[in-house]
Formats: sequence, C-alpha cells, structure tokens
Amino acid sequence: MAILFWLAEQRIQEAMRSGEFANLPGHGKPLELEDLSGVPEELRMSYKMMKNAGLLPEEVTLRAECVTLEELLVACHTSGNSDTGERRELESKLSLKRLRLQRLLQERGLEGNAAYSDYGDMIRQRLTGREE
Repeated sequence: MAILFWLAEQRIQEAMRSGEFANLPGHGKPLELEDLSGVPEELRMSYKMMKNAGLLPEEVTLRAECVTLEELLVACHTSGNSDTGERRELESKLSLKRLRLQRLLQERGLEGNAAYSDYGDMIRQRLTGREE
C-alpha cells in the first residue's frame, strides 16, 4: 500500500511542476473547511455526499421549516396581530410539520438516538442563531 501512496505523491508533484493545477477554481485562496463536529460520525460521509449533490435529508428540511414557522408565530404574537386566522393557519402548518418529523424519525429509528438528538439541537441553534 505504501508504494501506491508514494506513486500518487510523485504524480501530484509532477503535475504541480508542470503547472496543471495553476488554473483550477480557488487557486491561491484558502480552503473553506466545514465543521462537521456536530454530525454523528456514522452520518458524516452520507450527509457530505448529499450536501454536495444539492440534497438534504427530509428531517433536516422539516426542522428548518419548523423553525421558520415558530419564528413567524412569535412575530405574530409580539406584533399584536389580531388576525387569528393567520395565526391558526401557521399553528396548523407547524403541527403538521412536527407530526411528519416525528413519524419520519420513528420510521428511521432515530427518535431515541441521543447523537441524532444532539445534532438536531445543534441544527436548531444554527438556524435560530441562539443558544437554548
């Protein structure tokens, strides 16, 4: 196996000397490293692949939608909005999203998973921008 690493390193060095990497996007700029410390180790690769493909797991999307609906409800309450129809509609949507999320977590066996729960809390903190 060591010979393969050596061979790969030699080819990389040769390509660098010939300037094959000079015109790549991001050349000369620092790398943007992602902080995946909040993602359970067994989920990191799959989440990274899905993110690179432009896909998000449904539970992540549902959590984000729940946070948005919660913020809209808070805005309705703090603004003194007397339109109870709008508030009821938001509460109904939020309830449906929470039920779907709960059902999805049960189906995937993630409901009692402590690592997934901690990860969900970290997502909520990032989306809301505040600690709970």
